[in-house]
Amino acid sequence: MTTTDGAPVHVTYAWRGTFTDDEVNALHAEAFGHAPADDDWTDQVARLSLGWVTARDDRGLVGFVNVPWDGRTHAFVVDTSVARRARRQGVGRRLLDVVREHAAAAGCEWLHVDFEDGLDTFYVDACGFTPTRAGLVRLR
Repeated sequence: MTTTDGAPVHVTYAWRGTFTDDEVNALHAEAFGHAPADDDWTDQVARLSLGWVTARDDRGLVGFVNVPWDGRTHAFVVDTSVARRARRQGVGRRLLDVVREHAAAAGCEWLHVDFEDGLDTFYVDACGFTPTRAGLVRLR
């Protein structure tokens, strides 16, 4: 990764890395274009997830992805978030590489992801997911 002036920036990735709720709430808001929430990410991922991946540079959290699962063979990629300053530098792809490695090591056979139109280039082309049909029901 590099800064706007081209200087290299070191990013570290951690499976089940430490984070604060404020950090993830701010990153999620930036990534998905909404006001920061007051979500309890720490409790959520501890209770429901196989794991998560954090990415940090010298200024703080630049990437996060949550990996809930069914407790057996299916893991799910949700809330992939990359800070603006770190986009288009391979951070998202590396987050998902770490997810694949650890989900496979946990015995998962399948890694699922749902994504909006326009993200095919990232999830399919860059990360190797195969497009599949899926269904969705709006509940509220």
